[in-house]
Amino acid sequence: MQKYINLLRTLNWNDLKFFLEVARCGRVTSAAKRLGVDYTTVSRRIANLESTLGTLLFEKSRSSGFHLTSEGVALRDSIQAIEALMQNACEEITGTDIALSGKVRIGSTEGFGGLFLAPQLTHFQKQYPAISIDLLAVPHFVSLTKREADIAITLERPTRGPFVSTKLCDYRLQLYATKEYLAQHEPIRCVNDLPKHSFINYIEDLTFSTKLHYLDQFIHQAKTPFCTTGAISQYFACLQGQHLAILPCFIADQDPRLQAVLADEVRVTNNFWISCHQDFRKLKRIRVIWDYIRAVTEHNAPLFMGQGNQLQLLSSD
Repeated sequence: MQKYINLLRTLNWNDLKFFLEVARCGRVTSAAKRLGVDYTTVSRRIANLESTLGTLLFEKSRSSGFHLTSEGVALRDSIQAIEALMQNACEEITGTDIALSGKVRIGSTEGFGGLFLAPQLTHFQKQYPAISIDLLAVPHFVSLTKREADIAITLERPTRGPFVSTKLCDYRLQLYATKEYLAQHEPIRCVNDLPKHSFINYIEDLTFSTKLHYLDQFIHQAKTPFCTTGAISQYFACLQGQHLAILPCFIADQDPRLQAVLADEVRVTNNFWISCHQDFRKLKRIRVIWDYIRAVTEHNAPLFMGQGNQLQLLSSD
């Protein structure tokens, strides 16, 4: 016991802040930029911490960055829990007005984040102007463990990690084409006609979820001369009238230039999940934006399920 008491006395808590940022970024240069210091300062702090603890916290590589050792993972989890406790304690002391301020970073799939969540969150800020938002609408997973985001909206529920998760909504995808495409190409009367046509698809080796392989459900070895990494680029490519594409209804149905094809036969239902680290779920700014995202998504259920064609905004009154 005395050994651990002596360790706590010699531990520099500022070093832990630098450790946590490197653990999240995976690179000293990125951590230094976020902390507003130089590379040497971060490296020195990490070296001091490893010396104090008498253990290696990172495996260092010039090509792939800093990777946590098992001891580093244990320390990161413990420090993140302490960080959350400190933030919760500060909220209790400072009151609601201060608690409903600060930054919240939200990671999301590209289509949901860019074309649905972005306009919704600008209206959220009318009600909570002191909360600043970073929206990461990207065609890949955002890591909650590395604190790349405070809240993540994904196609699949996280199966590992200390996270709070709930299903956000179901959403439907259908086959779409422009009216010009349908007028200029062979008619599509049934699924058996589809192999005669070409499609926009995801780049197979860059898809971040097997749930994006829905074209395979309807056509074996479909002709896909144009592939991209995200739903938004597929949407804009489809508008050019050269190919068909399976698109989320909440994107395509808002655009009258696109027409659903074989709507009763080519139909996929996926779902979105919303998650955050369990240590941060109690923070007031996280709770209020979590509840808002759930509310606006539920409010737009017809759009997500292909039963409406207009984005609905919640009143900020």
